[in-house]
Amino acid sequence: MSKLDLEWLAVFDEVYKTGSVSRAADRLGIAQAAASTMLNKLRAHFDDRLFARTAQGMQPTPYAQRLCAHVREVLSQLEQARGSRIAFDPGEARRNFRICMTDISEVVLLPGLLDHLRRAAPGVHIETEIVSTDSGRRLEDGEVDLAVGFMPHLDAGFYQQTLFMQNFVCVVAQNHPRIGARLTLKRFEAEAHAVISSSGTGHAIIDKTLTRLGITRSVVARLSSFLSVARIVARTELIVIVPRILGEVLVTQEPVKLLDPPFALPAYAVKQHWHERFHADAGNAWLRRTVAQLFGPQTGTALA
Repeated sequence: MSKLDLEWLAVFDEVYKTGSVSRAADRLGIAQAAASTMLNKLRAHFDDRLFARTAQGMQPTPYAQRLCAHVREVLSQLEQARGSRIAFDPGEARRNFRICMTDISEVVLLPGLLDHLRRAAPGVHIETEIVSTDSGRRLEDGEVDLAVGFMPHLDAGFYQQTLFMQNFVCVVAQNHPRIGARLTLKRFEAEAHAVISSSGTGHAIIDKTLTRLGITRSVVARLSSFLSVARIVARTELIVIVPRILGEVLVTQEPVKLLDPPFALPAYAVKQHWHERFHADAGNAWLRRTVAQLFGPQTGTALA
């Protein structure tokens, strides 16, 4: 067989993850032309196209799918062998990190992280994706570097660190005709509600608590995202329950007010999660340390 350059394998892995030669090159910090050249050399080496261009991006051939596990094992072993010895200099580094988070985190946490990186690590870029049932596998495969949110399904088999505790508040229009400075249980059950179906936010806690307490609510709207909540609440008479961290942002955007729920809802831990494969990676460790320093309990603000 012809010479096989290890850098080619990194290109293979990134194209497999991203479905794009240009994005692979960007994540590796190399020119797109260089990535294309390496991919062509890999194709010649393995005598297979490896990836075919489709409407969904560059998709792996059956041979590439079988090859992927072997390539990642080689890369993982090399990373573990050198990870503890290679320093990560944020001021000089050029690296893309992908973080899995909720839309709440994009509104509340991401601006602070990006502002910090602009000053401390200008060559570091962040990509985000929404938490999903596939997040665990993507962390394991290295397609995602870090996951932030309430994700109990990641508690086993992943490293984790609690950043802060969070509770819930009710959000209503500031001029709601029947709700003043206090929300009673009777009024809570009598009014119409909107709920948000979004993973990684702790909202399953609300449904379980209401069922356990025998409390009912009339749900007239189910939203896929928190991004429109403030505007909807301000222009309707609906009640929405949201994490307090988000509620404190919403009151600055629209004429809405925050009220304590008329029953006790459990608090939950917002954590950052990462896979053991990348625990020793210097860049990943720096990112985790940065997130903990910005948003962990030592800040004294719990991200409020």
